[in-house]
Amino acid sequence: QVQLVESGGGLVQPGGSLRLSCVASGIKFSMYVMGWYRQAPGKQRELVATIPNDGSTNYVDSVKGRFTISRDNAKNTVYLDMNSLKPEDTAVYYCKAQLLRAYWGQGTQVTVSS
Repeated sequence: QVQLVESGGGLVQPGGSLRLSCVASGIKFSMYVMGWYRQAPGKQRELVATIPNDGSTNYVDSVKGRFTISRDNAKNTVYLDMNSLKPEDTAVYYCKAQLLRAYWGQGTQVTVSS
């Protein structure tokens, strides 16, 4: 059974930081392209960042220079370090594992507000 479990969300003030984690089980983690997506109220889910098994990274323009995606294959974990958070970063953040098919986590809420 494949499981992706996100954690680390919460309420943070503008300009603050959070670290999201996603632990995967039931897959050969090192082979998968891992990604973070987000969905704000009333909006479609959007890509935030991806990291393939070669360690290269890709970001949506709106988070470049503020967010960093990384992975630890030994821990079956992908991270999203989020700095200089803005109110428009408020969303449910989802972890995704992609190879022949996609697996999703349940999401973790990030709220940026003063």
